[in-house]
Amino acid sequence: MRSARRQRLAVVANEVVGAYVLLRLERGEMEPGVPGQFFMLEAPGQLLPRPMSLCIAPPGELAFLLEPIGPGTRALAGACSGDGIHILGPLGNGFDLDVERPLLVAGGIGMAPMPYLSETLGGPPALLGFRSKSHAEAARLLPGAEVVVEPQLVTELLPDEPGDVLACGPEPMLEAVRELAPDAQLAWEAPMACGYGACYGCVVDVEGRYVRLCVEGPVR
Repeated sequence: MRSARRQRLAVVANEVVGAYVLLRLERGEMEPGVPGQFFMLEAPGQLLPRPMSLCIAPPGELAFLLEPIGPGTRALAGACSGDGIHILGPLGNGFDLDVERPLLVAGGIGMAPMPYLSETLGGPPALLGFRSKSHAEAARLLPGAEVVVEPQLVTELLPDEPGDVLACGPEPMLEAVRELAPDAQLAWEAPMACGYGACYGCVVDVEGRYVRLCVEGPVR
């Protein structure tokens, strides 16, 4: 795996995808990394960067799905074509791709790494859950996925023998997935300030042990 690098990339476009925005950047010399790894994106006018999973990696581009709900994500969503965004990555640990019967499971913005993961694995089955129909429009980035909207939960779709589950989403969803599929690979979410273990801002309790998600995750 190649080491992370920092580069200023030009914005190709910001595309509205329901309640989300797909930020498309020129790839430059950046490597897309392993699905489930993340990048630190420096939002215009903001002090701290924001961690983002790579959503899709078309030729010459890197694209990130984000939900513009705070000052950082709103600034990224408001970037115009030609603007420059500093980006550091890829960082952290991605999914183990050596799986026989992959099943992708995602909730909400946990959908972000799934299109790139699906492409890498050859298009396995996928289950997606969203809190509204507007959010569920992001499912078009992963054609063929089975989609539910609250009050139905995505974990209700898990079969009795789910195979090799690779999941990303909010903590309650991941805890529920782990109950149903103890060997699942789970991509956890947490705020991050540096992305390489120095600030201890992303420490979370995983199975009774405190870990820095940026260097000991996000996938565990």
